[in-house]
Order: sequence, then C-alpha cells, then structure tokens
Amino acid sequence: MNATKVPDLQQMQREAPDHIRFYDPAQTPFAIYGVTPPDESDDRFRRLPRETAARVSDVTAALYANTAGGRIRFRTDAKHLRIRAFLPNLTTMAHFAQSGISGFSVYAKAQGGADRFMGIYVPGEPVFEREFDLGAPELKEITIYLPLYNDVSRVYLGLDRDARVLPDGGYLYEKPVVFYGSSITQGGCASRPGADYEAMLSRQLGFDYVNLGFSGGAKGETAMADYIKTLPMQAFVMDYDHNAPTPEHLARTHEAFFRIIRAACPALPVLFVSRPCPHRDEDSRRRFAIIRRTYEIAVRDGDGRVRLVDGGDFFASAVDLNDPTVDMTHPTDLGFFLMAQGLAPVLREALNQI
Repeated sequence: MNATKVPDLQQMQREAPDHIRFYDPAQTPFAIYGVTPPDESDDRFRRLPRETAARVSDVTAALYANTAGGRIRFRTDAKHLRIRAFLPNLTTMAHFAQSGISGFSVYAKAQGGADRFMGIYVPGEPVFEREFDLGAPELKEITIYLPLYNDVSRVYLGLDRDARVLPDGGYLYEKPVVFYGSSITQGGCASRPGADYEAMLSRQLGFDYVNLGFSGGAKGETAMADYIKTLPMQAFVMDYDHNAPTPEHLARTHEAFFRIIRAACPALPVLFVSRPCPHRDEDSRRRFAIIRRTYEIAVRDGDGRVRLVDGGDFFASAVDLNDPTVDMTHPTDLGFFLMAQGLAPVLREALNQI
C-alpha cells in the first residue's frame, strides 16, 4: 500500500455509487476516541505526539501511531456502512491474526440494547473497501475499532445518502481510563480490534479509554510518566510488568513511576496489575511482590485510591492454563475475556469512587 495515493473527500464522493455518501470521520457529527486524527503536524492517526514518543524510546517512537484503542463513534439509521481505509504499510506476524493487526471492527447498538458485533474489514491489496449490512433502518450507535498493531493514514465512511447521521451518545464517565503496559495491553493477540480486554471493559462499564500499550516498549520510563500525568483520566491502569526486563528493573521503576503520576493526580484511582502469567514461576512471584510493595507503601501512607490486581489469577478458571494464550504469553480472545472478567469488579469500584 505504500504507493497508494490517498484521495480527498471530494474524490471519494465523485467515485461513490449514487446511493452512498462518504464522510470524513474527523469532522462532525462523528467522534474519534483514543487517538488524534491526521492533521498538518502528522499524516496519520496517533496515540500520543510523535515528539513525546521519541523522548521515551525508539520502540515507542516506532509504535506511537499504531491505532490500538482508537474508535470512531456516531449514530445513524443507515442500512449500509462502507469503510475505505488507507494504511501506510501492512504489518504481519506469525502468531497474530491479520484481522487483529490491521482490521477494523464494527459494532452496532440499538436503543436499549447491547453492542453487537457486525463484522470486520481487513485492508489489503487490492481490496480497500468493505460494505456492512447494519440491519433495519432504525437509529443505532455505531462504534468502529481501529487496528491494534498498524498505522492508519486515512479512513472514510460511506452511508446511505438518505440516512440520518448524528453524534454518538458519549460515555458514562467524563474522562477516559488510561491503560499503560506491554504488547498484551496493546492488544496482542486478539483476533480483532474490540476483542482486547480494554474494549471489553469499556463496553461493559461504559467508559472511554486510551490504550498506551507498547509491544516490548513499556519499561516504566520517566518520560512516559511525565506524559501520562498530563492526561485527563478517570482512572489509571498500570500494567507494564511484562516489559520490565528484570525484577530489578521493575523494582527501580515501579514505585517511582507511580509517584510521578500520584504527585500530579492526587485523587486519581490507580490499579496496579501484574502480568497475566499462566504459571506462577519464581520470576513472576518476585515481580508480584515488587508491585504489591508499591501498593502497600501507598496504603501505609494513607492513599485510599489504589487497587492491586494479581494477573496470575486471570486464567485460574481455565481447564488448561495455557488455553487462554496463543504462545503461553499473549492472550487469545478467551484470555482477554478472562482478563476483563478479573478486572471488571475492581475497575468498577474504582470508577464509582470518584
């Protein structure tokens, strides 16, 4: 796709069938969550500014524009939705479905109903566009989840020309929940966007979120903490255990990272989460003890807005502890479901503490 020229909206309209009107979701009445759309400063969607990512690490600089956690939302009574997307490159991995890496998942929610998965669009040569049947022409809230492990330079949405297009209904909480962590946090290896644990929790609990998972690149850097502390947050989930190279590195950075956030956000609910390790080896036990110590020191100091979650418990209900993973590390959709189940009551309590 590198050689593909991205058309503007006027060109899309000229090429559209007579019954379809194309829209740029960066314009009203559409809402974009979790990512910043392309503009004159950057030609792609991104989760944090390019300059900030470069200050953190080379890995973060390479992944800052992966659109994990990005969503487009609106309401419509259209029967048909078309997605045309342009990606500067197509990432591939042996252990990760292309539908999760590069796909666009569509969910629809009728009034009074639950979010219903409507299908997925996976860009690739020579197909750039897919049409979805949204069912009866009743008003529905549409959520389109952007790719978990790919950059996106442009998205256009086509709807029935005579359809109503209205703003989405927003979320239950004023600010987003921010998640910081590893490749698992970023969404590896969900079968599609929307099947990662943050998306499941968002639909269940009704919150907006920002995904700051960086595959192999979340190591508790001070520059990342300095960025996160500036964000509007309803709650913060601190989950970078898997990317800390050693327990000693985790011990040097974990409490220090939290202290930077807490100093700037004294009332913010914070969840400390250890890695979802199917088997509790000595390394995992040492790591959990370090994370628990950060929690215990905060509680000892009178901090009533911290929570501790043992990721080693997430897969305990599985018949075979390896079943919820692709490679004994990265969760399958089942693994992400179990993670969401384990986190939901703790996060719900934290959100209701505000």
